[in-house]
Amino acid sequence: MQAKDSNPPDGGYGWVVVVSAFMVMGLTAAVLKTFGLFFVEIQQHFDELASTTSWITSVTITVFHLGAPVASSLCVQYTHRTVVITGGLLAFSGMALGFFGLNMVWLYATTGFLQGLGISFSWTPAISIVSHYFSKKRALANAIASAGECAFAFIFGPFFQWLIGQYGWKGALLIIGGIQLNICVCGVLMRPLASSCFLEASHRETETPPGNSASRTDKEDQSPIRPKTFNWMLVRRPEFVLYAIFGILAAMSFFVPPLFLVPLSYSLGIDESWTASLLSILAMVDFGGRLLCGWYANLHVTKSIHLLAMAITLISTSLMLLPLANNYLSLAIFTGFYGFFFGTTVAIHITVLVDVVGMPEFDSALGLFMLIRSTGGFVGPPLAGLIVDMAGDYRAGFYMAGAILVLSAGFLIILDRLQQRKIRGSKIRNKPEKSTLPYPSLHILKHQ
Repeated sequence: MQAKDSNPPDGGYGWVVVVSAFMVMGLTAAVLKTFGLFFVEIQQHFDELASTTSWITSVTITVFHLGAPVASSLCVQYTHRTVVITGGLLAFSGMALGFFGLNMVWLYATTGFLQGLGISFSWTPAISIVSHYFSKKRALANAIASAGECAFAFIFGPFFQWLIGQYGWKGALLIIGGIQLNICVCGVLMRPLASSCFLEASHRETETPPGNSASRTDKEDQSPIRPKTFNWMLVRRPEFVLYAIFGILAAMSFFVPPLFLVPLSYSLGIDESWTASLLSILAMVDFGGRLLCGWYANLHVTKSIHLLAMAITLISTSLMLLPLANNYLSLAIFTGFYGFFFGTTVAIHITVLVDVVGMPEFDSALGLFMLIRSTGGFVGPPLAGLIVDMAGDYRAGFYMAGAILVLSAGFLIILDRLQQRKIRGSKIRNKPEKSTLPYPSLHILKHQ
């Protein structure tokens, strides 16, 4: 019989963990999301092409994803708390060293590599521990935690613009790095689940010499929820592979709009102060989309994967329409549509991953998913930058992102079909044999 305490608490101290994760999302993903404000400043300072400057974001995104399996493995062997604190220190180091701004290569190594590793070591365990603390309310808890990205981005848009104006882009990087040290405080609050400690203690207490089968059975029944080793074999599961391909294509698209929204606004002749407000609008509607989607998903009315596929389709439509904007008002409206549907996607995609692999393999799956998805984050921004340079228009990047998202939705449909087929096959295999005996009681006796 499994220990009673092994069930996720679905509340209690779990909400403290959610608030801590909320803060971590804001101090990591929101910084990455609003880095487009530095794009033009850095490009003009070094007199570089858009494709060259975009490599800073590309390196950050890539290292963020590549570091995920390392972060997940460390979470399995140590604790989520330790990894988050380490991530906070790395994020601070990346921004503080970026302050020197020696050249583009230096920025690739600091605000690119170190910052990306810090984000990875903070974001990955923060989102993972929330899923461990919740089961029935997992979708809602993940949505609230991920909404920290939007809440902080709403503030960071005008705040970063002000910092750049007052202290220059170099001074702004140093100040932002100091703010990111608060990630360490959030990490301290991420207390390991008591159930895991209880179960590990139970294992030691129930250890007996070989031959005592009863004790061994009790030990197996009380096994921890979380696996002790990182499971690389998930790449052999067709369902996981399909979801990973979706992740690659989505990553190629998701980081393009925030990167080119500011330059597109400038190209339309919109004032800098109004441009900063676009990022705030994006963050505000993104926040609403996440909370609304989390609440709706928690009702279990629509399958999570169906909800995700619909959100991806609507995002791609929004990105195709956004380049049609020719003034601030129209750009703000299309940005709002994109931000809202993007929020619904982020709120639900982690829950879908849990549905695909199951909670026992979630830590390993999250790390692997982020690792595989890194190829999309690595290729997406430079590819969009190259297309923009060739077309001479920032609108081309948005068309590229929308088209790739349409393709990614197709893999979600294939994944859903595969899951449904397996469910039908399982029902057929488990279907009881029809009795050929005249009386049900005789059928029971036959099987006895």
